[in-house]
Amino acid sequence: MGNSKKVIVVGGGIVGLSTAYFLHKEGHEVTVFDKSGIDSGASFVNAGYLTPSHIISLAAPGMINQGLKYMFNSASPFYMKPRLDLDFIKWAWYFKKSSTKEKVAKAMPVIRDINLLSRELFEQIQTSGDLGDFQIGDRGLLMLYQTDSARDHELEVMEKAKPLSLTGRVLDKEELKAMEPNVDINAKGAILWECDRHTTPPLIMAKMLAYLEKSGVSIHKNETVLDITVTHGQITGLKTERAAYQADEYVLAAGSWTSGLGKKLGLKLPLQAGKGYRINMEAPTGITMPAILMERKIAVTPMEGFTRFAGTMEFSGINHKIRKERVEAIAQGVEQYFTGLKVSEADKNNAQCGLRPVSPDGLPYIGRPKALKNLVVATGHAMMGWSLGPATGKMVTELISGDKTAMDIAPFNPDRKF
Repeated sequence: MGNSKKVIVVGGGIVGLSTAYFLHKEGHEVTVFDKSGIDSGASFVNAGYLTPSHIISLAAPGMINQGLKYMFNSASPFYMKPRLDLDFIKWAWYFKKSSTKEKVAKAMPVIRDINLLSRELFEQIQTSGDLGDFQIGDRGLLMLYQTDSARDHELEVMEKAKPLSLTGRVLDKEELKAMEPNVDINAKGAILWECDRHTTPPLIMAKMLAYLEKSGVSIHKNETVLDITVTHGQITGLKTERAAYQADEYVLAAGSWTSGLGKKLGLKLPLQAGKGYRINMEAPTGITMPAILMERKIAVTPMEGFTRFAGTMEFSGINHKIRKERVEAIAQGVEQYFTGLKVSEADKNNAQCGLRPVSPDGLPYIGRPKALKNLVVATGHAMMGWSLGPATGKMVTELISGDKTAMDIAPFNPDRKF
């Protein structure tokens, strides 16, 4: 507490707010800037999973070829819009270079460790009572499969997870029915990952924001950072459309916009926005267990007050255009797995999207770039931003406080080469 610093955090998503939370807890003076009202975006529309089981990064072998295959099918689960964009072309090349069995295997224990750390921190935040009441579902995550090939794929993941002390359990149709008695699931069976958890992101985000504001953290909504000043290898201030601000330390946690801000600082952060969609269904569904519909790559989450269907990965640049064919693909996939369930037109029309910051190798950027001694970067979490938010915020706080980080952050080096 005696080494309190003035810290500016750029970005009000789960990573930015988690960073502000832990910085405040350590006695630092914190200001958060976000270009939005902190009421929409990837932190609000995700599936809410805490997923230690997801040890295979997005940069898995064959993914880039799959993206090329689906390039002209805008309804596909993994869609890369054809476009002449130098940053995207470079990122795609780095992605392909990262998509090797050796690199994926090396990343698996790292992904496990940061997920387990973050799961523990979510539980600590819940126990603290700082945010009031919110639920963390602890029954695990179902991987529902309709085909033997999908089952076999997840069985391979189970084998890779065993040395990491993560275990899955195969459920046949009868066991699945016993676990979900109130819905008719059209699946051959499932694999249950008991290590996983699920939450309600919009509720937690609202509670986190309210806690920070009440606790004296300065929150600047709808205020865009326009410029950042650097002198002799150190940030000396930033400007928004409203005013100029100074701090001792700066954190770039602006999600998909971090790469653009990094360019103002001379940083090269290969990053692409991966758009995800969600449909909320407030009508009762009978679904009590979170599940991934494997063949359709759709996440199903029973949240507090509604059921969420989420998914798809769309690389089409930074935009919030809702592609109706992608929303329809989610609805159709859900109806294919849950017999008798019908997603209403109103629910589909109310679909939202969010932009997830995706690094080429599937690992986030967490750490200090060598070129700037008072900057910490925290972005690039891809589909695990929600799951990894608290762990990232905790380690950013440890860096700024001069403490040893909870785990080795070398794999997350923002200066790493691809």
